[in-house]
Amino acid sequence: MWEAIQGRETGRIRSNSFVNQFKSRRILSLQLSNRKDFVSPHRGSVNSLQVDLTEGRYLLSGASDGSAAVFDIQRATDYEASGLIAKHRCIFTVDKQHENGHKYAISSAIWYPIDTGLFVTGSYDHYIKVWDTNTAQAVVDFKMPGKVYRTAMSSLAMSHTLIAAGTEDVQVRLCDIASGAFAHTLSGHRDGVMSVEWSTSSEWVLYTGGCDGAIRFWDIRRAGCFRVLDQSVTQLGVRPPISKHTAVSSKVSAEKSSSGGKNRLKVLQRKHTGSQITKGPSSAKASVEKSRQKRLHPGMLSTLDRATAHYGAVTGLKATNDGMYLLSAGSDSRIRLWDTESGCNTLLNFETGRIQTTKAIQLATSDDPALVFVPCMKTVKAFGMWSGRTTLMFRGHYENVNTCCFNSSDQVQVEEVAEDKDNWSD
Repeated sequence: MWEAIQGRETGRIRSNSFVNQFKSRRILSLQLSNRKDFVSPHRGSVNSLQVDLTEGRYLLSGASDGSAAVFDIQRATDYEASGLIAKHRCIFTVDKQHENGHKYAISSAIWYPIDTGLFVTGSYDHYIKVWDTNTAQAVVDFKMPGKVYRTAMSSLAMSHTLIAAGTEDVQVRLCDIASGAFAHTLSGHRDGVMSVEWSTSSEWVLYTGGCDGAIRFWDIRRAGCFRVLDQSVTQLGVRPPISKHTAVSSKVSAEKSSSGGKNRLKVLQRKHTGSQITKGPSSAKASVEKSRQKRLHPGMLSTLDRATAHYGAVTGLKATNDGMYLLSAGSDSRIRLWDTESGCNTLLNFETGRIQTTKAIQLATSDDPALVFVPCMKTVKAFGMWSGRTTLMFRGHYENVNTCCFNSSDQVQVEEVAEDKDNWSD
């Protein structure tokens, strides 16, 4: 570590590479902490976790006993073992005894993206509630047609305050906090919607995964989904960077310019040989087929609408921070990486084990190195996003893990102290 710092000071290592090395060192040294302990007030399984996006300080949790709690992950409430173990107790909690509390399990708990003064909970009691953090009171609630599996809000949104809700119903509903009513519904799934995720590159694009095995892309400004992912439509590997695209296009254009004379001669020959007469009806058919393809819409009843991304329910979705890729987990115990631009399956083979099939799970990602954290029964596995190999495995839970979240700003790193071998000068 000190060599890297010295290299940064002398200019041998660039600032970006130094930061990436430091992040990689921290992430690859992750292990179960024995110096920080969260005292959970929940009496049931924890179904949702999220650290606020503004300060990176407050952890929100929702559990199956109908309770939600907020923790301060930076400031401990008390210490044990002569100050070695930091105890973090919840700042406040809302449960069934609360006058506005949920009656059944909370399946999703998320922060308001731009302020820690609000948070949102979705429950199996068919309600989505918006809570004021300062007063611990529900300020808005939405009555849903069935159990709420997952809720999501866009971290980029500047023009709307919409909550996307996936429920037992086949329709995805968008709840507007500002008006306290439903903005509109998104129809297309043939079964309940277990996972929803907003794009990290556009505030208008929403990804949904249903129990019918389909993943749909929506632009909330228009009717119908604009893409349905198909696991049989594939592209091998990762999308090449923009520089390669430009190089390839320039190479193709150069080849075209070099062979321009030949192409012109071929066109002139076709014109003189009367190829236009034979080309007439076939070109008309081709134009009709192209117009039909343009009119086809995945949201309509067509063959494209039957495509599936998993052999079973889609239990988890997670968009990468750059918005270029989408990770999905299914009840078929598969994890797939999708290119959001082309909608293709990248065919990355993740070394997964068993994944929960009865409820939605929450995935997490990191940037440097690019890892995806997946709850796999009683463990959490970290896979290389571009290799699919198991890089880290976290054990410590006695029951199945439902959710995980990654916070890069709160990690304690203990550096090894070099042994002093210079005994003769002591």
